Amino acid sequence: MSKKKKLKVIDLFCGVGGLSYGFAHNDDFEIVVANEILPNMAIAYSLNHPAVKVYTEDIRYFNAKKVEKDLGMKPNEVDIIIGGPPCQAYSTVGKRLIDDPRGKLFQEYYRVLKEFNPKLFLFENVRGLLSMQNGELLKTIISLFESLGYAVQFKVLNAADYGAPQLRERVVIIGSKLKSKFQYPEQTHKNKNEKKNLFEKKLKPHLTLEEAISDLPFIKTNEESFEYSTDPENEFQKLMRRNAPEKVMDHNAPKNNEKLVKIMELLPDGGTPEDLPENLRPTSGFKNTYCRLWWKRPTPTITRNLSTPSSSRCIHPRAPRPLTTREGARIQCFPDDYKFYGSRSDRNLQIGNAVPTFLSNALAMSILENFKEDKLV
Repeated sequence: MSKKKKLKVIDLFCGVGGLSYGFAHNDDFEIVVANEILPNMAIAYSLNHPAVKVYTEDIRYFNAKKVEKDLGMKPNEVDIIIGGPPCQAYSTVGKRLIDDPRGKLFQEYYRVLKEFNPKLFLFENVRGLLSMQNGELLKTIISLFESLGYAVQFKVLNAADYGAPQLRERVVIIGSKLKSKFQYPEQTHKNKNEKKNLFEKKLKPHLTLEEAISDLPFIKTNEESFEYSTDPENEFQKLMRRNAPEKVMDHNAPKNNEKLVKIMELLPDGGTPEDLPENLRPTSGFKNTYCRLWWKRPTPTITRNLSTPSSSRCIHPRAPRPLTTREGARIQCFPDDYKFYGSRSDRNLQIGNAVPTFLSNALAMSILENFKEDKLV
């Protein structure tokens, strides 16, 4: 029997591999090349995707000639390019600096697209991209991609609508040269408090933080534990633990000072500093800092500062401490055998910057359907 042709994928700005995940775990795709500028991030990617050739370098130095020389692969053999240029420059969380060089990385993405001319590309980014320069930046990016002959569409997708225990919105731009039109994945979950729509399919309720992490031990500040506290309690936990190592990895809490621990102890579920006695209220910080998460809801978007109470909401609902790296990984739907690399802040950066794997799974399936319609798989 002839070997089935796999769709060849390149992942730019690959990070730890959240966006790669759905393509790496589907036999119809083969990720051949990835690019990442941060060395520890690239090492972590390689630990989880050992067969992929990773170029650890600035995107400006990555090109089709290199790939052809190293892998003997011609540009037209690449079917799909995926990637999300680092988004700090147009994030709604950070200061939005128009002249930040990171904001120009879409031009490098465009250059790589031009060199390889894949049949389809996926460009994902933060929701903040929609309002940058009053929407002009998005228009510029889309018209650049259209100038290469792609039919381009974009949509905001929320990871929670695809089974992630986190409200995390991303702008997903798809450009295609296929004959059939790309269809975005249909949502599978919804906010259980939303009114029912007569025409809507039965959707599952959004996954809660409790459902995502209740089997992980309730450690306190400066503690660590390698044992699961219970057997898997639901399908999500079963999936996360399918190939789990004997010992839980990355489940340790940073050491916080006594006053901070006291603050965290006194916060109610979903609480903010407004709920504290006046003498304990932090004097600095924004509205969503020193805030506790909700046990029975999905989390808000987690960031690289998921273990820093003075950063955006990240305090565990049941323990007086911020989230651990492993809890952050669960929230981003990385299974318990997924490896991160470097210091705690390196690992948290790898997790906080990632695309939740469930969103990647859904997008990979939709892209596959599109290629099947064109009888290219």
